[in-house]
Amino acid sequence: MRVILDSNVLISALIGTGSPPDLIYRAWRQKRFTLVTSKAQLLELRRASRYPKLQKLVPPSEFGALINRLHGALVLDELPRINVSRDSADNYLLAMAVSAEAEFLVTGDAKDLLRLKKFGSTRILAPTSFLKLFKR
Repeated sequence: MRVILDSNVLISALIGTGSPPDLIYRAWRQKRFTLVTSKAQLLELRRASRYPKLQKLVPPSEFGALINRLHGALVLDELPRINVSRDSADNYLLAMAVSAEAEFLVTGDAKDLLRLKKFGSTRILAPTSFLKLFKR
């Protein structure tokens, strides 16, 4: 099963031990699903790691470890141009879904991505919904 975790889910996994994002991240580390990422997402996470607000919550070494581990995921180099989301910054996630033929995109973005519910064959779910489905 191929799964995309939005950057907000990955960052939340670092912040909240035992939270749904953390449990999902741990499931990937236990090889319970194939995580899909991209060079674009890795760049986004590197930028986020420099935000002073996040640096207060997550030590740089933990951010670095996350980014290094993500190199063990399925990393997409090239992404198609997609212009579907109301927030253009989210379109690369939808492009990843198409490129990887992902079953799920897990996000905390209720304002834009979760409203779509589905993109192509990819279901878009909140972390709690994905966990419920995943634990079946």
